[in-house]
Amino acid sequence: MARPYDLSSINALICFEAAGRNMSFKDAAAELNVTPAAVSHQIKALETDIGSALFIRRNRGVELTEKGAFLLVALQRGFETISDTVIQLRDQPETVDVTIRTTTAVSSLWLTPKIAAFWKIHPNITVSQIVSDVPGMTGYCDLSIHYSNPDDGADGYYKLFQDRVAAIGTPAFKAEQNIETIDDLLRAPLIHLHNEETDWTTWTDWFRALGRPAPKGRSFKLNNYTIALQAAQDDVGAVLGWDELVGPLLEDGRLIKLVPDEIPSPMGFYLRVHPRASEKARIFVDWLINAA
Repeated sequence: MARPYDLSSINALICFEAAGRNMSFKDAAAELNVTPAAVSHQIKALETDIGSALFIRRNRGVELTEKGAFLLVALQRGFETISDTVIQLRDQPETVDVTIRTTTAVSSLWLTPKIAAFWKIHPNITVSQIVSDVPGMTGYCDLSIHYSNPDDGADGYYKLFQDRVAAIGTPAFKAEQNIETIDDLLRAPLIHLHNEETDWTTWTDWFRALGRPAPKGRSFKLNNYTIALQAAQDDVGAVLGWDELVGPLLEDGRLIKLVPDEIPSPMGFYLRVHPRASEKARIFVDWLINAA
């Protein structure tokens, strides 16, 4: 594989910059804690690589050639830029004040825009997400979001929202499948979500709540709600939509409610505050609950 940068040896360039700045191989060697012979060897190798002399050797020292002076200026500009960047990173260490775990769907459709709004009010509190649809991939977090019904009085759980669930798809899909009533959906292609991490409400649950049998149409099974929504936009089938999650898709017309029938979500989206949550995490909790 070709190197992305056409550079000589970095060690040779560092030795050259020190020698050129000090106008002395001896002083450069002392600065770099190597021998003058090592500096001389590196610079000879650099001159061979470039194909030009960089120094004029004299009895009392060295002088830069025209090409040597050109290279020295370029190196010093580059090193100064690198140095400034390193200083900034040292002065502004990356710290994470709040870590929140959630699924891909909740992160992309609901949480990430909320975090962006939170930062406008609290720019000094950093929020990191652990986004996973894989069971058991937990890791440390201050907060987590769950689609569930925690036991009454369960410690540390706060309801964010519990909206309604509707059958959604594209206008083209609705027309192609001649969907006018809920019974038309029973024979239509449906996108089924199966995910061990989140116990999503299923089509069978949805139809049962509306007094209908299980669907008999063609089924497409996915384990990621974000991908399921994209499949629905590609006219693969109908998918269940939670108002709070799919609101933007409905507002801009990418998806529509296929029939007027809908059900209250049997479970809510809850925020869990873990026992070791930081004080800054609790600031974010208060804000998020109010925003929800």
